[in-house]
Amino acid sequence: MDGYCFVYVFPCAWEDHCKIGFSRDPLSRIQALHRRWFEFFDLDRAVLVETETVRDARDLELELRRPLRIHNAPAPLTVRKEAAGHTEWFRGASSQLERAIYLLEQRGHAVHAPLRTWLRSELLTRSDRLYAWTQTQLSPDELEGSAGPTPAQRFVRDALDAYAALGIELEPLLAPEVLRWYRRRTLPDFDESAHSLG
Repeated sequence: MDGYCFVYVFPCAWEDHCKIGFSRDPLSRIQALHRRWFEFFDLDRAVLVETETVRDARDLELELRRPLRIHNAPAPLTVRKEAAGHTEWFRGASSQLERAIYLLEQRGHAVHAPLRTWLRSELLTRSDRLYAWTQTQLSPDELEGSAGPTPAQRFVRDALDAYAALGIELEPLLAPEVLRWYRRRTLPDFDESAHSLG
């Protein structure tokens, strides 16, 4: 249970509705919640509070959530059910949370805000895997456009769109054929409930 951990507040982009939780890997956590996490959440209002142990993070999360019981709300319908959590969403609590985060910072906690900067750094740290990963995800037919739209294409597009949304240049990170596919692709929406990425 030792090792750095983070308490996170992930506000939705369109309303005063947020997810509070803790994670050792906030980037993976936010990615698990929504396939277009970089659009779904307001990364300029999102916050991480760093702790030294998982136990500290759990205690701090409870400290943030306890006064917000009357603000408890269901998860948005577009959040992945298996990742959503059922008691960790709150509506109409942004001003209370801002004050609580400010007080945590005054107590000496390391606060990462806005979260966009931290997430960009994390994506850059993991970008060395992107070259090989994209090539294993997409078949030659998918890259050439003779197969599609496919779930794999959507999956890769979402991942690459996250890099673009956070201002990370993709050209040095991708194989030329993947970069060409990404730049020319236009994938129509399809019913995701009828497809599985396995």
